[in-house]
Amino acid sequence: MKHFRFSIAVTVVLMGVAGWWGYSRGGVQGMLAALWISAVLGVLEVSLSFDNAVVNASVLRHWNDFWRKLFLTVGILVAVFGMRLVFPLLIVSVATGLGLGEVWTMAINTPDEYSRHLTENHAEVASFGGAFLLLVFLNFLFDDDKELHWLGWVEEKVGKHGTEGLAVLLTLLAVFASMSLVPEGRKLSVLASGVLGVAIYVGVNWISGLLEEEEEDPTIGKMISRGSFGGFMYLEVLDASFSFDGVIGAFAITNDVVIIMLGLAIGAMFVRSMTVYLVDQGTLQEFVYLEHGAHYAIGILALIMFASVRYHIPEWFTGLSGVAFIVVSIWSSLRHRRRHAGELVP
Repeated sequence: MKHFRFSIAVTVVLMGVAGWWGYSRGGVQGMLAALWISAVLGVLEVSLSFDNAVVNASVLRHWNDFWRKLFLTVGILVAVFGMRLVFPLLIVSVATGLGLGEVWTMAINTPDEYSRHLTENHAEVASFGGAFLLLVFLNFLFDDDKELHWLGWVEEKVGKHGTEGLAVLLTLLAVFASMSLVPEGRKLSVLASGVLGVAIYVGVNWISGLLEEEEEDPTIGKMISRGSFGGFMYLEVLDASFSFDGVIGAFAITNDVVIIMLGLAIGAMFVRSMTVYLVDQGTLQEFVYLEHGAHYAIGILALIMFASVRYHIPEWFTGLSGVAFIVVSIWSSLRHRRRHAGELVP
């Protein structure tokens, strides 16, 4: 429970802000509606991002305390305010040519217009996020160093013959396929967004390898220059790819940008708490296939994002597909543990 105390405290504060905001705009009825919608959005964010928490934990468990604390402090500010508020505003600003202040005024006073501008650029953002997430999945799948293979010899063979170059090739083909789903006037922007997603993944991966810490060094300067800066950026971009899916889904529930930010921030706080819990409790070592399930969920989410450039994919389907992989991976982990202990598997 200690891992979730801060998230619960922040939730109480944010729910109070949501209640005040709703009351100021619609009295008691507005307050109740704001509280309910904020709670629903928090649950939506957790359901969409649980696999994100697992992947974050798989990376964080190898980090030293300095970089772990940096991600869980500075990183949460970027996740909550940057990705859930500023990033959508920036997208609308670029699309309309307006300043951030003008876009914020639009979001508060004419939320329908703000929502329209944001959803009109969904194809480009989905192409970017889909490309980045697909590379995350494929490079996990093609990792020949994995000792455990969830899908047995099939996954082992794929991992042995797959390379990072093949992952990039398959991702670019997926970008081209998604480009064919949009009207002629949008093809170039969707293609450019997908290629940018590939470029950022490759660039962050390169920086991570270049700055990888080879030996312990007590000085903060060395830790910053040769620590996990690349990994920090990797997790931030990964979170951005996940978060926009939640933002778009939130607009199917409400157009109030303040309530959206508060509700998604609540969910983001609990995702961070789950990340810390998974690291501290050694859950990934206990449930050996949980990391596999999270990456397969990411792979499905990437394909859903590519398909969403043209087709509407219900948010419940997106959330449940990820949860399904997580549940099955936990069940597989329990079977593996029982088998390893010499017990009979029912």
